[in-house]
Amino acid sequence: MNQILDEQAPATAIQRADYSAPAWWVDSVDLCFDLDPIKTRVLNKMKLRRNTDLPVQALRLDGEELNLARVLVNGQGSTFKMDGNQLVLSNLPDECELEIFTTTCPSKNTKLMGLYVSNDSFFTQCEAEGFRRITYFLDRPDVMAMYSVTLRADKAKYPVLLSNGNLVDSGDLEGGRHFAKWVDPHKKPCYLFALVAGQLVCREQRITTRAGKDHTLQIYVRSGDLDKTEHAMNSLIHSVAWDEARFGLPLDLERFMIVATSDFNMGAMENKGLNIFNTKYVLASQATATDVDFSNIESVVGHEYFHNWTGNRITCRDWFQLSLKEGLTVFRDQEFSTDLAGTASARAVKRIEDVRVLRTNQFPEDAGPMAHPVRPDSYVEISNFYTVTIYEKGAEVVRMYQTLVGRAGFEKGITLYFERHDGNAVTCDDFAQAIADANPSSVLPSLLPQFKRWYSQAGTPRVSAQGVFDAASQTYTLTFSQHCAATPGQTEKLPFVIPVVLGLLDANGNDLPLQLEGQDEIHTGSQRLVLTEASQSFCFTGVNAEPVPSILRGLSAPVVLAFDYSDAQLLHLLAHDSDPFNRWEAGQRLAVNRATAAINDSSANPAALDAAYIDAMRAVLRHPTLDAAFKELVLTLPSEVYLAEQLTVVDPQRVHTVRQAMREQLAIELKADWETTYAATQETGAYTPDAVSSGKRALCGMALTHLCLAAVAEGNDQWPAIALQRFKNASNMTDRFNALSALVGSGHALAIPALEEFHALFKNEALVLDKWFALQVTAPDVGGNTLPNVKKLMKHSDFSLRNPNRARSVISSYCQANPAGFHRLDAAGYQFWSERVLELDAINPQVAARLARALDRWSKLAEPYRTNARQAIARVAAKSGLSKDTQEVVTRALAD
Repeated sequence: MNQILDEQAPATAIQRADYSAPAWWVDSVDLCFDLDPIKTRVLNKMKLRRNTDLPVQALRLDGEELNLARVLVNGQGSTFKMDGNQLVLSNLPDECELEIFTTTCPSKNTKLMGLYVSNDSFFTQCEAEGFRRITYFLDRPDVMAMYSVTLRADKAKYPVLLSNGNLVDSGDLEGGRHFAKWVDPHKKPCYLFALVAGQLVCREQRITTRAGKDHTLQIYVRSGDLDKTEHAMNSLIHSVAWDEARFGLPLDLERFMIVATSDFNMGAMENKGLNIFNTKYVLASQATATDVDFSNIESVVGHEYFHNWTGNRITCRDWFQLSLKEGLTVFRDQEFSTDLAGTASARAVKRIEDVRVLRTNQFPEDAGPMAHPVRPDSYVEISNFYTVTIYEKGAEVVRMYQTLVGRAGFEKGITLYFERHDGNAVTCDDFAQAIADANPSSVLPSLLPQFKRWYSQAGTPRVSAQGVFDAASQTYTLTFSQHCAATPGQTEKLPFVIPVVLGLLDANGNDLPLQLEGQDEIHTGSQRLVLTEASQSFCFTGVNAEPVPSILRGLSAPVVLAFDYSDAQLLHLLAHDSDPFNRWEAGQRLAVNRATAAINDSSANPAALDAAYIDAMRAVLRHPTLDAAFKELVLTLPSEVYLAEQLTVVDPQRVHTVRQAMREQLAIELKADWETTYAATQETGAYTPDAVSSGKRALCGMALTHLCLAAVAEGNDQWPAIALQRFKNASNMTDRFNALSALVGSGHALAIPALEEFHALFKNEALVLDKWFALQVTAPDVGGNTLPNVKKLMKHSDFSLRNPNRARSVISSYCQANPAGFHRLDAAGYQFWSERVLELDAINPQVAARLARALDRWSKLAEPYRTNARQAIARVAAKSGLSKDTQEVVTRALAD
């Protein structure tokens, strides 16, 4: 295997330590596009000046898959040379005007990076390195320039012509063509450039901000989709208002535009003033979108709008600083959605949902071959580092700043950050220093050098805690120790700064007053401790009976907590903890303990749930004041992926068998309560995607799912028949899809006609069909039938490998969201994976590299899965001509 890899000449890694400022600056860019799907002509006129802080160097411009026709310097022909994909010009004057004329073929651009065609319209995607596929340029984020853009195209085919900034001129041209000229009033890096041209319709809204300024908001979609844009527009309006109210950051453009396309590698892109979105995060109606879709749209619209300041106005010096904008902006969109949630319970539900993503996706990444710090030290392909570590863990690092300096202190830090760096390309260190300098009396300034280990050290720290109660002295001492396991390239880890928010519960479930030994201050409810050493102890006084500690409330740091809770203590926390997160966490720990015990004991009856656990879940279901959304979260068992991460050696089939048995046991033993719950939650009135109504629909769907499971286990058709009727009569997609999922998940025969009817109803709704495909490939693997069904669905007339959404809905859903169906004893799932990775790599390397990560954790698998998985990875790695994207992933996987 090593010999094959050696022959394939691995791509060179780029090192953060090698950063140097650009040898040239670009002051302005004047672009003119003659748009044609076969041959688009791009005229690029730039004003450049030498960076006099550096030794004299040639100008090296990046380009990829371009046809170069002309190069002029100050209007005159110039000599140049090509060095790989770079255009090199030497002996230039210190200031000059450079003109470059190129052509490109957007219709053949299946990578969806740079300028491409989707459904007869033009779109761009330039982050991270797509602009070099449009014209030769200094394609790096620290080169910021002023842009003017002229678009020319056939007026009948492309009546809408959009780019960044303000429309300053437009009109007709000869031959049925027309033009539009856009000027961006803000300088930007080239990765924020965008253009769109096509047959589009627009929803427009005029708003007046708190500052009293008028702005135009626009959402462009294909004809027929306009009625699905109201929620996205409302989300955008809420985002503008929230950012100005919370952080004092107003909309800085006359108009702000969103455009939706069905062919898009990512969720959305924050191009300055012209955001381009995957349709998945724009289009929604109650007939076609679930409550989760509505929530995701609100979050993603907010995220991209918030980038207007944290990412656009202040951008990254280099791509190693990616979390500077992404981690910060994820934190901001989480805070936005939390604030909009309203009630304390809804806010808690949002936090729990965010933590589930972190634990299910990021913690495994931290423990696998692709582990990397929040600020990586090297990469081969930057597209591979748009990861949950950069985004979700990066957001947790930002959240810890707020925990350490307080909400008001954090807002002061953001204000100082913009005062210092607006309009510049900066680093994570600049952000950290601004937060610290704005809060000189907090603990952060003295801890900042150590705190920044969160940026440089990979891995998830493990915090072990032990509690000792001394009745004689009425004290309770908590001793914490922290450790972080070795990760690729990092064997020794220094202690992190870890804020630990905790409370102590008495026998009645009340929070005790907290007073640390030697301190006068008494805290009510929760107290924040700060761990900075490998081991530390904290002694609380005035404790007259042994308490139950509630540690890491709200998950105050992205760590794994090891505390030897007894079942009685966990049940106490589940019943009484004032912190909703730790209340939910207690239920998860109870379930994990039972699942792992059953998985590890081969002689154990898979029905792993004892009476105490069943009674606790019954109490949650019957609780008179708990919100429905919170109940649904507590009653959802830990996923198979999360359970696998708790094991040293993983047998995917055993994990699935045990978890499925637990689900069926909950279904049967709580059947009467599920019936009561279903009856109480099936009607929510007129559809609205608010937190309370969404929570009721989620719990109702869960009840129906369990009732169908119980019915199939007992050989009873009553509840599947009810589910089918609910499917037919549903007035919204959430209820309809919940009913369909209940039928498919239970394996009842009525699922077949329901799936057929669903397709007939929504055959013209691409996003709904994505759900239809994904539901089938993630269904329980009965008799090994899932993989044949996946292959069958890939031959369906509605399947297209070239559409990222559709490819993900079938292939990625199967390989990454159906462990039992994918990890087959005959290795057929792995063979399928390797074939699809190679097939996609030739079309769209970004999608292929994401799919390649389905086997990141192969080394934890039991035999024969482990050997078979490694062989599959090796087959992909041995392929000649593999993209940098996929090569980096599989090479790192094999080194695990």
